[in-house]
Amino acid sequence: MPNVRKLVACFALLALSVTTALAVEGGNPKKGKFLYKKNCKSCHVEGGEGKNLSPLNKTQSQWNRLFDKGTHPKKGEVWKGLSEQDLKDINQYLYNHAADSDQPETCG
Repeated sequence: MPNVRKLVACFALLALSVTTALAVEGGNPKKGKFLYKKNCKSCHVEGGEGKNLSPLNKTQSQWNRLFDKGTHPKKGEVWKGLSEQDLKDINQYLYNHAADSDQPETCG
């Protein structure tokens, strides 16, 4: 039985390591929320040019994949006005409140 416990503990540690590795590095979620509301929400609301979008629309890994591409999926020029740090901050906010996070929320 002790070997099974060690094995379970190793898998738990591995899962935690993978989850931590997926986290955004160097983003400020409070600033990201402000930047999202200022730069993104005007299009991403009900009846806006883009689809209605909040942190809950994607999982943490989906938000990371979107930002890893380095360009807005439909309008590439939209992100050109934002610094790399601004994008990290927005990604951090969306990541922290994604559908599968421990504190999911809408943009409010």
